[in-house]
Amino acid sequence: MGHHQVLIVGGGAGGITVAARLKRFRPSLEVAILEPSSEHYYQPGWTLVGGGVFTMAQTRRQEADLIPAGVTWIREAVAGFDPDHNSVSTSGGQTLTYDALVVATGLKLNWDAIKGLPEALGKGGVCSNYSKDYAAYTWECIQNFKGGNAVFTCAPMPIKCPGAPQKIAYMADDAIKRDPALAAKSKVIYATATPGIFGIPAYAAPLREVVARKGIDARYSHTLIEVRPGTKEAVFKVSKEGEEPREEVISYELLHVTPPMVAPDVVAQSPLAAASGFVEVDKHSMQHLRFPNVFAIGDVSGMPNSKTAAAVRGQAPALVTNLLAQLDGGKGDGSYNGYSCCPLITGYGKTIMAEFNYDAQPEPSFPLDPTKERWSMWVMKTTILPWVYWNRMLKGADHEKRFIPGVKH
Repeated sequence: MGHHQVLIVGGGAGGITVAARLKRFRPSLEVAILEPSSEHYYQPGWTLVGGGVFTMAQTRRQEADLIPAGVTWIREAVAGFDPDHNSVSTSGGQTLTYDALVVATGLKLNWDAIKGLPEALGKGGVCSNYSKDYAAYTWECIQNFKGGNAVFTCAPMPIKCPGAPQKIAYMADDAIKRDPALAAKSKVIYATATPGIFGIPAYAAPLREVVARKGIDARYSHTLIEVRPGTKEAVFKVSKEGEEPREEVISYELLHVTPPMVAPDVVAQSPLAAASGFVEVDKHSMQHLRFPNVFAIGDVSGMPNSKTAAAVRGQAPALVTNLLAQLDGGKGDGSYNGYSCCPLITGYGKTIMAEFNYDAQPEPSFPLDPTKERWSMWVMKTTILPWVYWNRMLKGADHEKRFIPGVKH
């Protein structure tokens, strides 16, 4: 039985960032990461893989190269949580105990929730940027598109990076319109389960203008429930307020699917879960509501924030402050305000850098109007943010906005 001062379950963006920050502020702390994967992916880059800008290899690093110095890497998966006994069981049959636990498992892509999707995916024009196995196929589908309906779906919340489903629609629209003859016989349809284009009003307004300018057919309150690859049909449940629910069938030549997302089974079935299945933590302290030595970060946390890598950046400083205070027998004053960032690619060379908080208010990192499409923010998305992820975020460094003049932090 191994004991660790801090046990972090999950070695993705959240787990590595917390481990690095803990070691930065308290080098003597004994920290372990439980993570089975040998490879680590920069998932925000997968939209750019699907859009033909990045290769999948550009988003991949070896996990061993990212584990912070002095941190123990246990190469197994979590099999169960027993917070009453401060212990975790592993896929290899170990029982690990801890003084403090950080849950950073990420979430589960629930492909099986859509009838016919698992069989259809990866062929016949059915693709998804949400999987490392299919993002490159998205670009193949866009390149090989010969006309008809190009349909892009968005699942009900919560999902990670809620802007990603529409980003690829805008990029595909640009690619199709490079050939006027192809554009004349094509239709781009964005069918989303959400009641509007984006949940933050300040950014929804310019996105509605983007949709109108491009002539994209945006259909709201459309939830994908079935894919029929034999007839190339996508079946949606349409549930608009004040209307009887109905089904709508849309034919496709290209279908980009955002799967529904849920907490991993091992979390959802554990004592740590809220009714939603996600870890039940305070939305500001990230501390568990019933087990004070347990914290959660990133997509698996039950906080009502937008699930992005940037959210981890906002969460990690507060979590680390509170965890260290907990170890010392006190209560930390770290507070997360719901900060998240969604670089909304509106076409090749254009991005709206949507940063916001729990109050649905913009929280820009630059002294510029954040609701405008900018080439500079495209450069930020494609060049600077990946560098920041590998070289600063995963090293536990502070958010860069504190170094930018004219910006509140």
